[in-house]
Amino acid sequence: MVVVVSAVLLQRRGTGPGEEGQERLAERTASDRGGERERPLELRSPGTGVAGVVGGDEFLGFLDGDEFTYVKEDLPPYLDSTSEPPPLFDGTTRLYTYYPCPFAQRVWIARNYKGLQDKIKLVPIDLKNRPAWYREKVYPENKVPSLEHNNKITGESLVLLKYLDDNFEGPKLLPNDHFKQQFAEELLAYTDTLNKIVYTSFKGDAAKEAGSAFDYLETALHKFEDGPFFLGQFSLVDIAYAPFVERFQIFLQDAWKYDITAGRPKLATWIEEVNKIDAYKHTKCDPEELIQTYKQRFLGQ
Repeated sequence: MVVVVSAVLLQRRGTGPGEEGQERLAERTASDRGGERERPLELRSPGTGVAGVVGGDEFLGFLDGDEFTYVKEDLPPYLDSTSEPPPLFDGTTRLYTYYPCPFAQRVWIARNYKGLQDKIKLVPIDLKNRPAWYREKVYPENKVPSLEHNNKITGESLVLLKYLDDNFEGPKLLPNDHFKQQFAEELLAYTDTLNKIVYTSFKGDAAKEAGSAFDYLETALHKFEDGPFFLGQFSLVDIAYAPFVERFQIFLQDAWKYDITAGRPKLATWIEEVNKIDAYKHTKCDPEELIQTYKQRFLGQ
């Protein structure tokens, strides 16, 4: 079972929750579990969340201002051609997604990072057996991701990253710095180029043909020195690239023994740091499933 948590309801004072906060959390978890008290969550560094065990499940949370809030999330099952639609346009905000899709994963990460698990409901669509109502009543493009919000549907993952940042609370995904915003646009514009180069390389000698794309990322990561991410601090740019770099690293290593981080120290550090982001970690693909799918798709195996 995958468990994702948006945060923990406890006051933050100084560098940690303290005894009072731990007690409040213990009381909250005891109530949630019918009076069963277990080890309370423990504060990690800001940005990496909190962790603990309740009812045998590991919880992770996110810092939101001066408070932690948490909501356990069991991922809902797929809706397919036999499924009835949810009560559409009833005021509920819904993210229509497909868990293995890297484009949909972008928006899923942003939702988690901003702590919106209790405000944006995941509605996974089975892309191999899509319900007719999704095209007819929700999104005529018939693809994911799409967001149902304020009685309208918005699509396209990069558009949705900015939409979430502009229309919902939580940590900002884009800095106010004009130069960083300008560089962000350049990097977002390159995402399609990177994907085209790497996916095309899978049909040839990927170890030779994909290198330029990762060289671009290595160079971009030298732009700002105030953090390990593309804009220094974690942003929607990192969210845009992470799902694809994740897949490329796995498949290139398995099929061609090609290490995308070799000779690219900045990229290696970026991958390491992104993997510390709880909002991302719980959206990652299954490596074995990815390898099998990509071998069938690109190598005919």
